[in-house]
Amino acid sequence: MRIGVVGCGSISGIYLANAHMFRGIEMVACADIRRDAAEALAARHGIRAMGVEEILASDIDLVLNLTVPAAHHALSMRAIAAGKHVFTEKPLCATTAQARELLDAAAAAGLQVGSAPDTFLGAAGREARALVDAGAVGQIVTGTAFMMGRGMEHWHPNPAFYYQAGAGPVLDMGPYYLTMLTSILGPVRAVTALASVGSGTRTITAEGPLQGTSFAPETPTTALSLLEFHSGAVLTFGASWDVFRHSIPPMELHGTEGSLRLPDPDNFGDIVALSRGGAAWEDHASEDSAFGRTNYPFDAPNRANYRCLGLAEMADALAQGREPRASGARAFHVLEVLEAVLLSAECRTRIEISSRPDRPAPLDRPEELLA
Repeated sequence: MRIGVVGCGSISGIYLANAHMFRGIEMVACADIRRDAAEALAARHGIRAMGVEEILASDIDLVLNLTVPAAHHALSMRAIAAGKHVFTEKPLCATTAQARELLDAAAAAGLQVGSAPDTFLGAAGREARALVDAGAVGQIVTGTAFMMGRGMEHWHPNPAFYYQAGAGPVLDMGPYYLTMLTSILGPVRAVTALASVGSGTRTITAEGPLQGTSFAPETPTTALSLLEFHSGAVLTFGASWDVFRHSIPPMELHGTEGSLRLPDPDNFGDIVALSRGGAAWEDHASEDSAFGRTNYPFDAPNRANYRCLGLAEMADALAQGREPRASGARAFHVLEVLEAVLLSAECRTRIEISSRPDRPAPLDRPEELLA
């Protein structure tokens, strides 16, 4: 499958660096509104720098949409109109209305849409799901999922877009948590939430031309919610960029027979810990499993980063005529839940979730995706 990348920002490098390890995909071109960024990325990875229109008019099969969230819908719609499949960074679109239009257009054209995050296909996500499916902790009753930190301005040279509508901690980081949770527990039934803006200004401390300047967030920077799942589980989900330091695990699931502790769902690997009936934690490491070995010792050290896994799995799905595991339908459900978190906080009411996708099939033979 021939792939054209649109959006040559920070995340594009890891997609292109990882692409060679997977079979069935070939990165052939990249484009960006900044021509110099496209040319620099193309030179580093031995592909062609093109304009967006050139990519859409070319013989590529799929557009990898790595633009900012506010641009996801417009570019993905253009790609569908040009007869290309789409795999997009999260969120699927800035709103569920846009996402519905995109998925309907793709279905009418006989094309597929896939979406990050694909971290749930990594070693840690697969292990956590296997333990739950095997009954290791019984029926999941409750749990917690918390994404907390100080935001993006300390490392990103131009972070304002992270704080615009369609982003923020809920829509930017929430997809990792909700995708992992729904892959293990199935779909969410309803949401109740509260939200706030911690500070009216954010100051950029990262090195670059904007260092020392400030901007105002346009979306909540803290949200706390209760998630009701169709399975019967009730979980707390919190997302905040107003926290200096904390000691709360990223995710825990508690069932009738024991408890499960999961690592950061923005990581493909790391340790899944199991407590059987209250016994001491048993560590289930990922280093010896496919897509679990630590391979990313820079920028975000000590992580297993296999971005491109979902894209390769989508190429395999297209070859077999099935829906990809990191599907548009799954991403739509996650987006609907996260949008409901913000809407519930604004309206101070419980929000019912209309979409109810099936859990994706477990990725039982991940090594088959390797080149």
